[in-house]
Amino acid sequence: MTEPSYLAEPHTEVTYLDAEETPTVVRVTEGVAPHEMGGIFDETFSALVPGLTEFDVTATGPAFSLHHRNPGATMTFDLGFPVDKVLNGELEAGGITFYASTLPAGRIATISYFGGYDGLGQAWQEFMETVARAGHQPQLPFWEIYVTEPGPDVDPSTLRTDLVTLLAR
Repeated sequence: MTEPSYLAEPHTEVTYLDAEETPTVVRVTEGVAPHEMGGIFDETFSALVPGLTEFDVTATGPAFSLHHRNPGATMTFDLGFPVDKVLNGELEAGGITFYASTLPAGRIATISYFGGYDGLGQAWQEFMETVARAGHQPQLPFWEIYVTEPGPDVDPSTLRTDLVTLLAR
């Protein structure tokens, strides 16, 4: 298994593709307020990366968040990595339970956003409007792929986040 093929190169315009189902290992979150996301991401990845090694599972691509409902005052999403094989059972690491899951197969729309995470809301709005104007109907789930790993020395303008939405057939 490898990372999803739509990650190979950045998409500077909305691109429509067929995606294959991809096995993942995720933390399931519910009712997360926007201001809590940074802490959730940090603790999740701090625990999951060494946990995968312990269970002989390898991440095959960058981290992602898979959203099961449209954001409001709170968000519900899975947070994890695509992996080389299906996790057998649950993975306990850093006091967090992780589960086997998948990124879904189907027709998708995607675009690469470059910039700080504070611009993602506007990027999503423009992306969804473009998809709708093209006559497509986005459906849940949708996901963000954090292609560039953030860090204290990373220029926020160089962060690449791929936006992906499943499309109704």
